[in-house]
Amino acid sequence: MFIDQAKMEVEAGKGGDGIVAYRRELKVDKGGPFGGSGGNGGSIIFKGSEGLSTLLDLRYHKVLKGIPGEKGRTKGQFGACAENTYVLVPVGTTIFDDTDGKVIGDITRHNQEVVVAKGGRGGRGNMAFANGTIKCPDFCEKGEPGQKRYIRCELRVLADCGLVGFPSVGKSTLIAACSAARPKIAAYHFTTLVPNLGMVRLDDGRDFVMADLPGIIEGAHQGAGLGLQFLRHIERCKVIVHIIDMAATDGRDPYEDYLIINNELKEYKMNLANRPMILVANKMDQPGAEENLKAFKEKVDLPIIPISAYTKDNVNELLYKIADTLENTESFSIFEEDELDVVEYTYKEEEKSFEIEKESDGVYNVTGVKIKRLFDMTDFDSDAARFRFARQLRTYGVDDALRKLGVQNGDTVRIFDFEFEFID
Repeated sequence: MFIDQAKMEVEAGKGGDGIVAYRRELKVDKGGPFGGSGGNGGSIIFKGSEGLSTLLDLRYHKVLKGIPGEKGRTKGQFGACAENTYVLVPVGTTIFDDTDGKVIGDITRHNQEVVVAKGGRGGRGNMAFANGTIKCPDFCEKGEPGQKRYIRCELRVLADCGLVGFPSVGKSTLIAACSAARPKIAAYHFTTLVPNLGMVRLDDGRDFVMADLPGIIEGAHQGAGLGLQFLRHIERCKVIVHIIDMAATDGRDPYEDYLIINNELKEYKMNLANRPMILVANKMDQPGAEENLKAFKEKVDLPIIPISAYTKDNVNELLYKIADTLENTESFSIFEEDELDVVEYTYKEEEKSFEIEKESDGVYNVTGVKIKRLFDMTDFDSDAARFRFARQLRTYGVDDALRKLGVQNGDTVRIFDFEFEFID
């Protein structure tokens, strides 16, 4: 089954917790902290594989979780870091963050790796907190949660040139005539339901990958036929080969077909109409094709290569034309500018560490990414860890911000799952 889209939830492994431990050695009077830090959690990494051609495996894995890191050990030893989880995907897979639509990575090479979710850092043991002021700390950190994401994977076939045109114009016949690909060919529309790839090798040693892209009809850019499902596969093609049924076997007008397909390419988001296009007049072995070609040339002042994919007449001329055009064409980006997560090195104010909102019940609610990370890594079962959490809140400026909002002694402050009483 050809599957070119899949959605799933990924969550990297949590970092291992640090531990509280103390030295107990013979003839050592005061001992000291001896708790080690936890190991890092395993990341989730997508890896390109030329042996795969579909996202079928991902379709039925809705949730993927990484391996957590090991807890710290005594004697100051670190816990073992967890192994990363590798997910094999076909070359040509683009990974999006399904929440904001940003591109996480685009896999275009065999064995290329993209870190989709990063594992959490291991929590520090009490030995890591020892300093000149705190000689023997009795607290530690919990491991940082692994990154959690909802992702969308889209497969765009890797091909140098793509065959486009109305159903039954001879795309499948052409790819079968010039490569080892053997698509299903029949005398009815939408015979081809999945993209077919074929490797074309010329006598002069050049080669390229050709893709037969099905389902493009009028309204394809809005989802008519199989349009939206397979228009995305043209995005990686450097050259578009537009095949027209010049014999008008279905009673269609070749010139109208040409205009309709060009409009669909133009309306599609990647602005495909700006790419090099080679016009091909197919089925020239059938009655009426010569007259239709003459009328077509009067309306379209562009080079057009007449062929018969069925008899293979003039197919070599077309293939050499494609190879020449590919040599003189650079690759196109498959992303719109607003999709790319471009880093701009310009000055901007640092994002707020926290936000405070007074709820209708009078409770002051504190939220924020930094606060959340600190909250998740604090062991609230330990009095010392709670005191450290309070000190860090004060360092971030939470106390001062609460006072500005009018908080009074005894008021309730909510920080995620916990509620605290404010004491000035």
